[in-house]
Amino acid sequence: MVASASRKAVAKRSGYGDVRTSGAVMWNKKMSNNCAAALLVYTMMQIFFVLSFIQSKGMTIAPYFGLILLVAVIIPFCRKYEKRWDNMANSGLSQQSLAAKFRADQIVLWVLALGLPFIFIALIKIAGMMFSA
Repeated sequence: MVASASRKAVAKRSGYGDVRTSGAVMWNKKMSNNCAAALLVYTMMQIFFVLSFIQSKGMTIAPYFGLILLVAVIIPFCRKYEKRWDNMANSGLSQQSLAAKFRADQIVLWVLALGLPFIFIALIKIAGMMFSA
């Protein structure tokens, strides 16, 4: 009985090298999964929405370089979030404060992932109007 109770309280080591108790949430893994999903959605939106908009307007090759640049810029941003949560998961904060910080970071991440493609389309439209006038 004592042996089974002590096994439950023993800290477990995950594959990421962090130590957690058996009931704790792995916030760094959750943020990593969110970053991967947001990056995938962002890239798909860039390909389908922005690329179809660019092709229909018959513009030069410059927007394609902008498209590549935007995909390249989001990757370090996501990596920064992952590193931040690797450090924060081991900081000793309570589960409630980690949950609140996680939700705030998750909202910012998804707003950017879903909003940046449309901002890029708006910038292309503005540039198209400036150069055509």
